[in-house]
Amino acid sequence: MVEATDPALWWKQAVVYQVYPRSFKDTKGEGLGQIAGVTEKIDYLADLGVDAIWLSPFYPSQLADGGYDVDDYRNVDPKLGTMDDFDALAKAAHERNIKVVVDIVPNHSSNLHPWFKEALAAAPGSPERDRYIFRDGKGPNGDIPPSNWENHFGGPAWTRVPDGQWYLHMFTKEQPDWNWNNREVREDFLKTLRFWLDHGADGFRVDVAHGLAKDLDRDDLDNYVVWCTSDQPDDGSHPVIDRDEVHEIYHEWRKVFNEYNPPAFAVAEAWVQPNRQYLYASPDDLGQIFNFEFAKKDWIRDNMHQAIEEGIESAERSGSSATWVMSNHDVVRHATRYGLPQVPTSEYHQLAKDWVLRDGTTYPLDKEAGTRRARAAILMEMALPGSAYVYQGEELGLFEVADIPWDRVEDPSGHRTSQAASTKGRDGCRVPLPWTADPANSYGFTPATKADGTPAEEAHLPQPAWYADFAADKEAADPDSMLNLYRRTLELRHKLQTNDLSLEWLPEDRSTGKPDGANGFTGGTIAYKRANGWASITNFGADPVDLPAGEVLLTSGPLTDDGKLPQDTSAWIQLA
Repeated sequence: MVEATDPALWWKQAVVYQVYPRSFKDTKGEGLGQIAGVTEKIDYLADLGVDAIWLSPFYPSQLADGGYDVDDYRNVDPKLGTMDDFDALAKAAHERNIKVVVDIVPNHSSNLHPWFKEALAAAPGSPERDRYIFRDGKGPNGDIPPSNWENHFGGPAWTRVPDGQWYLHMFTKEQPDWNWNNREVREDFLKTLRFWLDHGADGFRVDVAHGLAKDLDRDDLDNYVVWCTSDQPDDGSHPVIDRDEVHEIYHEWRKVFNEYNPPAFAVAEAWVQPNRQYLYASPDDLGQIFNFEFAKKDWIRDNMHQAIEEGIESAERSGSSATWVMSNHDVVRHATRYGLPQVPTSEYHQLAKDWVLRDGTTYPLDKEAGTRRARAAILMEMALPGSAYVYQGEELGLFEVADIPWDRVEDPSGHRTSQAASTKGRDGCRVPLPWTADPANSYGFTPATKADGTPAEEAHLPQPAWYADFAADKEAADPDSMLNLYRRTLELRHKLQTNDLSLEWLPEDRSTGKPDGANGFTGGTIAYKRANGWASITNFGADPVDLPAGEVLLTSGPLTDDGKLPQDTSAWIQLA
């Protein structure tokens, strides 16, 4: 067995903190976070106990999709800083033994990328156009798109250019898809990988990792959609999603990763069928893949248990380690999800989520339950073998900011249809962090003034008044806060970790197999131990449960007077 503590395999059991730079910390007073803001707060991250930071896109961008429309892959957006700022961040992180993971966006560029501008200026069939996916339209005049596809945010997935051809964009029209059959495209991305590694990056998070390889030379395109669905084929036959050929690309990337000592790390964002995840996580591929099952499951014992089983099985099949994700920049924050009615049939719960993202006022959110379950969840997650990904603000227990005014919505998915039919998209989990309980200067997100002495601008997304109760300075002073629970959890996790990545279910691990009370969710417990006798027990049921014999190391909430584990509470125990 390869030891997970081998320095070259730091990522196998890492806690990785996702930074959404535009909403992390503003140092200029412009209402937008910068790379220098991450450096300013690097000691906060070190005190939290994370092993790595993952930086969401910070490249030059017109923000058609939150920075995932990239104008220049080898630079920093001037609004977010300079390359010197990135180098300073990498240096500061490494001095604190924190790795740096860069978000790379290989499925599409921005429509302002120099190569796309060249493609538009060039003729059909030219080498410049071949870097992207251009096709003639259907019909006698070519005015019908090559397929009936809608893009991920709604609206057509093809846009017509003045000379009559159409280009493919699986996301917004400002995000044209690269043609990965083009050798020039492949070589340029290898250059980009080396660029960031040479500037101190330790690895990459790969956006839409399952979408690069495409087969459009077929007559059944109208039978498919270009976003991931639960019924997508699991044999690599989809025309644009999870094709087998995508791994030829990543095998080339792996050769570049292995040029460095230690080899560079990569994790795939690939929303694929569970039985396909191992392909991306194999040692000759990217090496790791996100297991999004936690992010998709309600606070229901059997659902969570299934997510753990599938994550471990996929990791074992690939020879990698599992990953655990409860929140990120694309999903409703889990403290909110867990505070909504937990209904196994999911129909009502999905409607409730829609309410959250539409008007932010009429949904039945139980914040106390959401917080209690989020506290239990972090202990359940952090004891699992593998890597855990923490999204900025979850360590403060932040809820989704659901009542963003429509005229402040930034996310393209919030503008895809009418306001009555649409949801507000992903902005609610991207609102700038509250650093201080004082609402002045956007709760400490911005400095008091700009460099020229004029007042700082308001945060780019509006912050709610309830942020004062979740500010980092207030929570740091409260020993029972979510922030201090995360700090204790990560500190103890590092002390208890073993090289053995196995997991054993305990006798206390059981499902009731039936609805539990008026809440309508299945009760039971999730209980497992690691090789050194470190155990985690989470109670989902209404009745308190006995703990196995041993020393209680940490709990997410108080035990009962007679020492039992209450509902929605987790405990770590060193077994007797």
